Amino acid sequence: MSTELPRRELIPLIVPPVTLEGRSVVLEPLRMEHAAALASICTPEVFEFTTLTLSTQADVEAYIASALEAAGQGTEQPFFIRSRDTGEPLGTTRYLQISRKDRTLEIGHTWLGRRAWRTRVNTECKFLLFRHAFEQLHVMRVQFKTDKRNARSRAAIERIGAKFEGIMRNHMLIRGGVVRDSAVYSVIDTEWPEVKARLEERLARE
Repeated sequence: MSTELPRRELIPLIVPPVTLEGRSVVLEPLRMEHAAALASICTPEVFEFTTLTLSTQADVEAYIASALEAAGQGTEQPFFIRSRDTGEPLGTTRYLQISRKDRTLEIGHTWLGRRAWRTRVNTECKFLLFRHAFEQLHVMRVQFKTDKRNARSRAAIERIGAKFEGIMRNHMLIRGGVVRDSAVYSVIDTEWPEVKARLEERLARE
């Protein structure tokens, strides 16, 4: 049995802003002008398991300002999600924990307005983000973290083919000092062809 470890090219990962377009959704670089549209879909149930709650346009503006600051530092790249047909706001997501040296990143800070739940929106967003990450950015690994208690989010991550890696205990403090355990999932570059085929099949059905 060979003991040689896999290798990858030592090319720094750079994640510039980009617009990703699917059949039903468009992911475009998040801008402050999106604040009012996102505020219009902020309802309490959307943020049941998130690290913070957004309820007013001022909340959303602060959220966007933080995301844009991280984008300026090269550690995140946030997106505004809208309907391709109607232009209506659907939610937001981002690349984060971008590691230039290790060529890895995370998909997270994803929240969708209630109308987008149980539709093809989440599946298509993840497909577009995965495809760009693996085929254009040539990342080595894409990671997800979600609240251990969030059964809906965990089921959605598992349906797309991400592998469960374990629980980060006492991972973070969320609203009001609540201690959150986080479930960690990932997809690596060698698994992408299989995950891609699975997502394309799901999208064809939907």
